[in-house]
Amino acid sequence: MSDVLKTFRIGEVEIDFPVLLAPLAGYSDLPFRQVCRKLGAPFCATEMMLDRCLLVKPRKPQYISRTDDEDHPIAGQIVGNEPATMAAAAELMDRRGFDVIDLNFACPVRKALRRRRGGHIMSDPQLAIDITRAVITAAPNRPVTLKLRRAFYESDDTHDAFWRIAEGAFDAGAAAICVHGRSVEARYSGPSDWDFLASVKQRFAEKTIVGSGDVMNAPAAMDMFDQTGVDAVSVARGGLGNPWFFRQWCDLRAGRDMYIPTLAEQKEVILDHFRRTVEFYGERRGVKNMRKFGIKYASMHPTPKKLRMAFVAGKDASDWLAVLDNFYS
Repeated sequence: MSDVLKTFRIGEVEIDFPVLLAPLAGYSDLPFRQVCRKLGAPFCATEMMLDRCLLVKPRKPQYISRTDDEDHPIAGQIVGNEPATMAAAAELMDRRGFDVIDLNFACPVRKALRRRRGGHIMSDPQLAIDITRAVITAAPNRPVTLKLRRAFYESDDTHDAFWRIAEGAFDAGAAAICVHGRSVEARYSGPSDWDFLASVKQRFAEKTIVGSGDVMNAPAAMDMFDQTGVDAVSVARGGLGNPWFFRQWCDLRAGRDMYIPTLAEQKEVILDHFRRTVEFYGERRGVKNMRKFGIKYASMHPTPKKLRMAFVAGKDASDWLAVLDNFYS
């Protein structure tokens, strides 16, 4: 239990404790990161950003890449399949002040795979290494990290592609790798292979390894630390609807009872999240965006099904405020 206050480093970036908010496509925007930081998250990452989109002059605001002075340390995650384009995007992110540049070679979504991005790169180790080298050269002042999965195909028991990419990335100067214990083909089905995470940390004992997969609550995060020996844990779906996750982990690691928010505090945090989102996107888009968060927050409520339906039915800000008053009074 001695590591409860242990700091964690990615390159020269120091992080208060080793539980990180993962990049979550469609979720980890600036308002959500702000809420998580208020509740203890020490390090956050952006949603996955397409390299080419970062480099074009936008006709509309690029909400996905927005940050602010309080949103640090922050990793900007980029995805692409051309070393030169990924390098140009990394150079731009360096100028914008992102603390860490993260390369997504793990996304299992079919759209990314069809376009030979994300998890597709796990099937082409040399391309992954070429991209990593190009990005490190383009942004030498920022730590560069990689998001990987244990294999591309579920039947791959040797993990040859993973080991080639990991070795090549560390040889090129990567600061850390985040490893998801499932294959790309498996997507999110079946258990995450924590034994594989342990073997990665054993092989790269002197390198920074972040574990990912099946960290659905604070006790699971503790179990991953204890069973695998990874240096940090990346929280993805487990943090949706429960931004108190980080405080809960600290409680458990210190031997305290895990904090459970009251309905009054849940209402306060959801209202704060709602107001930030509406201010960020405008009312119409903000209300629409909060529906998916409302569904997640409902899981902690005594009547989750009724609350989910009420959140989804809300059409404007007044509807949303009425739902909060009715269910959290």
